[in-house]
Amino acid sequence: MKKTPLLNIALSRLIASLGHGDILVIGDAGLPVPPGVELIDLALTPGTPDFASVLRAVLSEMQVQSHVLADETFTANPPALTTIEQYHAHGQLGARTRLNHPEFKQLCRGARAIVRSGECQPYSNIALIAGVTF
Repeated sequence: MKKTPLLNIALSRLIASLGHGDILVIGDAGLPVPPGVELIDLALTPGTPDFASVLRAVLSEMQVQSHVLADETFTANPPALTTIEQYHAHGQLGARTRLNHPEFKQLCRGARAIVRSGECQPYSNIALIAGVTF
């Protein structure tokens, strides 16, 4: 049995397969998934699981070098932003890049996967860029 809190097989397998620079997106329930990009759908009901829970689980296993947020996240100020800012302040998200939302959706086309949460607050999305542990 695993010792880390992440139990979802598909998500854990994906994180284990990431290489340096690969992109993993955690999205709200409304973020479109581009054709050809793997979807790991965790959404059960509106709000379950919430963005913060998914991010916490992913960060328990993933080494993050940097992250990308849409400018609109800062304008909309969803609860997810508070969580993101806490992890960023503690150095767990690396450097930050900001794009407008259409550019963020374009970035998603190059993601290894998008993890869909049940979050229903607009702009609760983050792109995590994989780092290395050595």
